[in-house]
Parts: sequence; C-alpha cells; structure tokens
Amino acid sequence: MKKRLFAVLAAVALISGCASTTPAEEEDEASAAAQQAAEQSEAFVQNAKDRVFFGFDKSNLSADAVRVLKVQAEYLKANPTKKIVIEGHTDDRGTREYNLALGERRAVAVKNYLISRGVDADRIRVISYGKERPAVVGANEAAWSQNRRAVTLVKD
Repeated sequence: MKKRLFAVLAAVALISGCASTTPAEEEDEASAAAQQAAEQSEAFVQNAKDRVFFGFDKSNLSADAVRVLKVQAEYLKANPTKKIVIEGHTDDRGTREYNLALGERRAVAVKNYLISRGVDADRIRVISYGKERPAVVGANEAAWSQNRRAVTLVKD
C-alpha cells in the first residue's frame, strides 16, 4: 500500500514538475526578453537615432529633424509590431505649464510626421515632460539646446 501511494505521489510530482516552470526559469525568460528589448532599442538608437532637437520656443521640425524622422519611420515600417512613446522636452526657461504644453506640441509634431510617412497612429503615444527631465543640467545655450528635444522610445 505504501509503495503504491509513493508511486502515485511521485507520478503527480513528476507531471506537475513538467507542466510548469520554476521561478528561476521564469526569471531567466523575463531576463532574456528584457535583454532582447534592450538590444533592439539600442539598435534603434544607433541606426535611426532616437531624438530630434528644436529651436527656442519652437515646435516645428528642422531639416535635421526630418532626416532623423525619415529613418525612424523606415525602421517602424520594417518592424510593424513595435510601438513607440514620443517624449516632448523643453529647456528650463518658462513656467511649468507653458513648458508642458510646448513639450506636447513637439511630441505631436514628431507623431504627425511619422504618421505622414506611413506609421500607424495607434502605435504612437505622446507624453510631455516639459522641463522636468533635462538631458543636460546648466543655464547656458549649450545645455538648453540639448534639452529642447523629442525622444522616441521603442516599446514592445
């Protein structure tokens, strides 16, 4: 009787062990997926560039910005499952409210350009951080010019 009970319990343990993954295996899979996403994002940054810059108090796209966004659009069309978030940023001059609105206009300008190049609008989300997340700290034109930007982040 004990042998039969032991055999049944061993069989159940074996079957349940095969049917699921261990926490360590799940962590390894999640880590591999995160690594792959990071590599793909790095490829995007290296090949398409992830940011465009704007003039003081401007949200219109410069010729340099258009060149970068053309490459981004081609990348996104070649990878139709990728979604993106476009972050709008400003330098630290002006009120918080004004800069949030300006950052939004910048992100929307990028979004509209990508849509015009054939990227589906449902794949694009915009957010404005205004002056809250500077890329460069400083109170001079060199710092300000690096903070007046829109950054495209690739999401899976």
